[in-house]
Amino acid sequence: MATIGFTLTFWAWDLIAPLASWYGDRLSLSSFEQSLLVAVPVLVGSLGRIPAGALTDRYGARRMFPLAAALTIVPVLLLTVVKDSYGLMLAVGFLLGLGGTTFAIGIPLVNSWFPPAKRGFALGVFGMGMGGVALSGYFTPRIAKHGENLPFLVVAVALAVYAVLAALLITDRPDRPVPSASLAHRLGEAGRLRVTWELSALYAIGFGGIVAFGVYLPTYLKTWYELDPTDAGTKAAGFALVTVVFRPIGGWLSDRIHPALVTSAALGVVALLAIVQAFDPPLNPGGTTALLLMAAGLGTASGSVFALVSQVTPQAQVGSVTGIVGATGGLGGFVPPLVMGAIYSAKGSYSIGFMLLSDLALAGCVYAYGRMRNVRPEGEGPRPEVSKVAARRP
Repeated sequence: MATIGFTLTFWAWDLIAPLASWYGDRLSLSSFEQSLLVAVPVLVGSLGRIPAGALTDRYGARRMFPLAAALTIVPVLLLTVVKDSYGLMLAVGFLLGLGGTTFAIGIPLVNSWFPPAKRGFALGVFGMGMGGVALSGYFTPRIAKHGENLPFLVVAVALAVYAVLAALLITDRPDRPVPSASLAHRLGEAGRLRVTWELSALYAIGFGGIVAFGVYLPTYLKTWYELDPTDAGTKAAGFALVTVVFRPIGGWLSDRIHPALVTSAALGVVALLAIVQAFDPPLNPGGTTALLLMAAGLGTASGSVFALVSQVTPQAQVGSVTGIVGATGGLGGFVPPLVMGAIYSAKGSYSIGFMLLSDLALAGCVYAYGRMRNVRPEGEGPRPEVSKVAARRP
């Protein structure tokens, strides 16, 4: 239920991006204005994860998931009536960011129900809900061909059905720790953990890259490779699908290998392929191969980083830490579309943007390998080196 809810709300969160070129033509937007339009929901959805995670620690996902899904219906329906005003589109995009907050609701729910040895894979499966971006990229422009308001009506109905089912079927773990401290105090405690910000930086590269490509890849493919909106959306959906498949693989590998090593290797792949794409290879096969391998690396890294979260965060603080880490990851997806749009407007090329991605991924690769291999929960002494198999034995 958590994965389904995450998928549907992420579809809602990404409703504007597949139609960005259509809005651009309709409203005569510049490249930067179009980039801002698709980035605003990312910003709000990212920041909203901070209170959403802390509120989930306090009130549980049983209340928070159906509430978030139901409230997301409002901006989805508003998109049907504001399409002729850029200012109103930005305002509704701000509200649409609510759909991006459910990540911080699902992580503590799933984390609480699984033993440590299985959390990496379980959280990876939940993370497959980011496939809502793929669903949006593929289906939204196709549904729009049958009626410009139809995609929003379909998603609104799906969210309404899910809100009812979630209220009936989602159950919080009965013995989950419920914090009694105030929201501000709990966020302050999570913010004082060094590992919160280390994980935030890594997640900003991994998941931020996924979000950035999810919202901007259709525009990039249409502008640089001159694809029509439907074809660009289809290829962007393929990119998102690869990230979805590799997220649980990243979690599964992290259950068997130290998640810092998995993260380092994955970001190393991203750094290399971003350099390849910076040289503007033909879309078939060079560009397609480079983009799909980057998708695999980003998906793996996003799964392995949250395997680290489950290892080093006290159960009572998982929601708060998840909110901060998830917010930073989403913010990592807010900036690149703006940068890419600004660079293309100024230089007529995307190469600088891909080189910046390569630099960030390489920095994350080195830091994950050099520092995060030795991370442990604060307040705990060094743990003896034992094999995973031995650690799982009763």
